[in-house]
Amino acid sequence: QVSPEQVILSHSPLQLFSQFHQRCMLVAGQGPVEENAHNLGFKHVVTIEALRKAYPLLDMVDLSRRPKELPPPTTGFPTIEGVILFGEPVRWETSLQLIADVLLSNGNPGAERQDVPYPHLPVLACNMDLLWMAEAKMPRFGHGTFLLCLESIYKKVTGKELKYEALIGKPSPVTYRYAQYLILQQAEKQGWKAPIRRLYAVGDNPMSDIYGANLYNNYLKSAQQSQVQAGLKRSPQAASPQAEVSLELGNDCNNSVESCESILVCTGVYQHNGAVPKKTGETVFHGHRDFCFDPSLVEASHIVQDVDDAVQLAFKKENWS
Repeated sequence: QVSPEQVILSHSPLQLFSQFHQRCMLVAGQGPVEENAHNLGFKHVVTIEALRKAYPLLDMVDLSRRPKELPPPTTGFPTIEGVILFGEPVRWETSLQLIADVLLSNGNPGAERQDVPYPHLPVLACNMDLLWMAEAKMPRFGHGTFLLCLESIYKKVTGKELKYEALIGKPSPVTYRYAQYLILQQAEKQGWKAPIRRLYAVGDNPMSDIYGANLYNNYLKSAQQSQVQAGLKRSPQAASPQAEVSLELGNDCNNSVESCESILVCTGVYQHNGAVPKKTGETVFHGHRDFCFDPSLVEASHIVQDVDDAVQLAFKKENWS
């Protein structure tokens, strides 16, 4: 039986970003995004729908939703101090427009256009998968596709790159670091004395699951090398800019783990006949813009049929079978 504290969603590591918990944050996505934000520690949140209602002149793409009469001016609406992108929204044009308005107005979308602020407000984005596999024969657009649209629009309008305060979820090292932290906590609760040396990451998407696990494995190796060279135990430096945020998870997170092995299953995005080409020039990189492509990072340590086989493989490697 899996307990709630053992489950990591793409947004779970946002609990660590306490420097934003007291700020007024715009939250975008679908489902209970406001409730999710509160559960993660954010005290003041504004949804896209609340922003649309407060400023009805902003959402103009759908002719049927344009106001028939000029609404009274909005008063008392808080200044937005950051943006959280939980996942793909339902009405992309509305979210793209209003998020852009917030960034271009420095959190005051009802104000007249001034010089575009840059750097813009902090943006924290969860879940970067460009594609995901559902019941359709071909993969579907994921939140990574929405981020691609937002980045392109911002660059086209301003001439500048959209910058993220953090990218969270696979393949970000922040997420794997957080997972390691929870695993070590669970081991301590179970009273395990033997140190955990290896992590096993199972997934069906080479460009997110396998890429992320291999990237984190490189991060662990780099951390060990840094500790040996320094001659002391300390928190390792991040392997990439996206890993620099909120990795200070306590000394217990650094004490034993040496590697993260990637296991690719064939029950989702990856199919046996869709092998990754060896040459970079022959590969279409589906990962996020801020993660450089290395063909070796999408080559799994192991390929098995399904999750059950992956678990059995881990048991065998740990001499538990």
